[in-house]
Amino acid sequence: MTYPVRRLDSAAMATWKSAYLVHGDDHGRIAERRASLRARAEAESGVGGVEVLEGDAATPEAAGLALSAMTFAVGRRFIVVDGVERWKDEAVKTHVVPALLALDGETTVAFFAREDGRVKTPAALVKAVEKAGGDVLLHAVVKARELPAWAMAEAERLGVRLDRRAAQALIARVGDRQQRLLRELEKLALEHGPGSQLGVEEVEDAAASAERQVWGLVDALVARDAGGALRAYLALRDQGEKLPRMVPLIARRIREVLAIAERLQAGESPAQVKASFKGPSWMADQRIKDARATDVDALRGALETLARLEVDARGLGDLDEETLALQAIERIAA
Repeated sequence: MTYPVRRLDSAAMATWKSAYLVHGDDHGRIAERRASLRARAEAESGVGGVEVLEGDAATPEAAGLALSAMTFAVGRRFIVVDGVERWKDEAVKTHVVPALLALDGETTVAFFAREDGRVKTPAALVKAVEKAGGDVLLHAVVKARELPAWAMAEAERLGVRLDRRAAQALIARVGDRQQRLLRELEKLALEHGPGSQLGVEEVEDAAASAERQVWGLVDALVARDAGGALRAYLALRDQGEKLPRMVPLIARRIREVLAIAERLQAGESPAQVKASFKGPSWMADQRIKDARATDVDALRGALETLARLEVDARGLGDLDEETLALQAIERIAA
């Protein structure tokens, strides 16, 4: 079985469609897509050409008004609407669908929905985006039991062989995000070459080395120690560490803390969280301590900032990689 990952890259965005709907339960990937789309929109139309509706402002009524509003701006207009998983079908049909189907050819709207067991994207919005000729992109988390097979298949596609134990070790080290796993597989394939057989030793050596180098930086970011984070980052850069490798590792550790913070916020006790933690007891205690010392919104904001950094560092903006990284660190730790 294969598990395709649909890419919303620059080639896909060469010609903008009227509407995009990005939804699913892979919240980290959706945040990356949101940051990527917004960065590309701003690169084309400037900050003033992008209107963002989020939080309490992201209602069906507000979205409908934004879609219907006349503008004298030159060039394509972009509207980014976050949190549509909270919308109801009737409100979508009343306020959003008529405006969406009447869009002119110079407006693009992108809806983002982070689903879970309790909330889903309104079916009426899915149908409306499809009817308007837009793209509906699903980012769903592959079930845990299917991940080893997925990793083995991706490794084979990259020209190397990964046995099941090695696949399990990679998931344990890197986490369960498909994109992160794919990046690590690509690095392993480049390092060991076509036709290589990758076992547990190769996987753990690569993962452990990369993780150890950024632990101090992540701990400082989660603790909002701006000075410590900047010192840790500059030390890593002096050692030759590259930003493209650091960002995913930092994001992974922040996601771990975010998942615990969300559980604590939902009413689970530290003991319940620790009982289900996969890893050493001391590590569970540290993650719980980190989660209790921060807040969910700050961690989500940090992931948004990292996703934006990952996009901007590819040369889309005017600032160099070093400046972008330092600004992102200061923003997260503020």
